[in-house]
Amino acid sequence: MSKLLFWLLPLLVMVAVIPAALAEAPATVHGLAPLAGDQRVPKAMLPAGAFDPDEGPSDVIFPVQHLTLRFNHAKHLTKDVGATCKTCHAKTYKSRSAQDWLIPSGEVCDACHSTDHSNVSAVKPGDEAMGQCGYCHLGYNAGDGADKNKVAELQIPRANMLFDHQAHADRNIGCAQCHGAVDQLELATRDQLPRMRGCFRCHQMPDSASRGDAKSACDTCHFRGKQGTRIQTMFATGTLMPPRWLHNAEHTPDFIERHKQIAADDSQFCSNCHKEDFCTDCHDGRVRPRTIHPSDYLNMHAIEARMETQKCSSCHRDQSFCLDCHMRVGVAESSPIAAKDSGRFHPPKSMWSDPPMKPGHHGFEAERNLNACVSCHTERDCVTCHGALGVGGGFDPHKNGFLGGCSTQFHRNPRPCFVCHEPTDSKLAMCR
Repeated sequence: MSKLLFWLLPLLVMVAVIPAALAEAPATVHGLAPLAGDQRVPKAMLPAGAFDPDEGPSDVIFPVQHLTLRFNHAKHLTKDVGATCKTCHAKTYKSRSAQDWLIPSGEVCDACHSTDHSNVSAVKPGDEAMGQCGYCHLGYNAGDGADKNKVAELQIPRANMLFDHQAHADRNIGCAQCHGAVDQLELATRDQLPRMRGCFRCHQMPDSASRGDAKSACDTCHFRGKQGTRIQTMFATGTLMPPRWLHNAEHTPDFIERHKQIAADDSQFCSNCHKEDFCTDCHDGRVRPRTIHPSDYLNMHAIEARMETQKCSSCHRDQSFCLDCHMRVGVAESSPIAAKDSGRFHPPKSMWSDPPMKPGHHGFEAERNLNACVSCHTERDCVTCHGALGVGGGFDPHKNGFLGGCSTQFHRNPRPCFVCHEPTDSKLAMCR
């Protein structure tokens, strides 16, 4: 029996202490957060298009608010109270602009709380506790001084967007489709404001009967720009940027690498924010950003330049950009001899110029991309070997069957012939 009491005694003490602790626990304060105890609002109660976890709506479109009210939506929307969204937000159903002030005035509360807000400079509180100013208004000062009977300012900045509440209400679009399950929450914060991803559920529908007249174009909801762009991107609250889910266009540090695919897929999407000169400043070489190539590109560029010369020439010019650098490091024809010997540009002589011709020979490279050759060489460089007085008596540049078409080529452009032949050369008589 003594052993049994030894084990039961701590349990008996706990049973006696728990009721006392519960009796001393403070009552839960409602209406100061979306859920009791400031719990995180689950995704099911957030507006359509919210992520899990969700970071809230755009700070640029919906600026940060400073809520100084205590309110319980779930309590008001019960059968006991019988209020609906329209009871307090009647103006919303006729609102045509997102700049309208749609927060209920104090006169809406007077009917139930026995208050009198007819004169906002001298509001009369109700008789019961729920009619006192401090019941709903945080920061209410009931004492003496200049701030007596004043409440803390409610700051809800207007949204930086275009929105027509009446058009949505007329199409029987319920409040919950844009604001989530407010009827199950207490205090409604800016987290219950719409997400653009949720708007597209209707606005991207192909059938006009489903989406109405409002299309998914950016300027349907966003302010038009004043400098040639379709929408305004600069606001006092920040710069408007596309999210990741929208065409993978989030402007993260790697976007300079990703933007080419996005612009190629839909250039009009980019033109919503950018003018054409924003692109040409980089692509025409006026800005020349230094972050396009990887850090070790100096060692890699030779391979890519041979494979995709046209891609390189879209930004760089052979005679200026490429040649200047090659001359400095000694891999150009006109570089100092000492530097040229230590920085050979072409493959080894056995592959580049010695017979027999094989892959990598300069003859094949010249036929494949002569522009790359003339970026460093002139015709005289070729004549040094290929001319009649060239190395080893010169190399005949004419292939078999050349005489059959030389007349056409001579009359089209005789200049290449005069590189080796004098105008009076009798050999040219066969082609004249």
